[in-house]
Amino acid sequence: MSSDTDSPEQSMPPVEWRSRCAVSCALDLFGDKWSLLIIRDLILHESRTYSEFRESPEHISTNILANRLKLLNCLGVIRRVNPEGFSRGNAYELSEKGLALKPVVLAYGEWAVEHLKEFNDEITMGRE
Repeated sequence: MSSDTDSPEQSMPPVEWRSRCAVSCALDLFGDKWSLLIIRDLILHESRTYSEFRESPEHISTNILANRLKLLNCLGVIRRVNPEGFSRGNAYELSEKGLALKPVVLAYGEWAVEHLKEFNDEITMGRE
């Protein structure tokens, strides 16, 4: 039986929920740029290894990447492609929860292209 999260003995990094407000709770998870960029990469590329995330032009640090992957995995937003395999070289993909974010992330990008072009003429929808 496949699960969206790793084994139960894997502890979830702490999440400090600031309030019961749904928008605030979503921001507690996705309010940092790194979580959304991981989601972006999985939307654009379907699966990514740790090393491939590290190669992104935003240059995420190793400790932050490891923490965000663990958190997103524990919350069921992403999952390892081969949950029984070794962590090293194992790819991640969006779970059903994560796939539900696709229209939100794409809308966020479309808004930026439309409304921020005057401030950044090199802006694009992808990770070019």
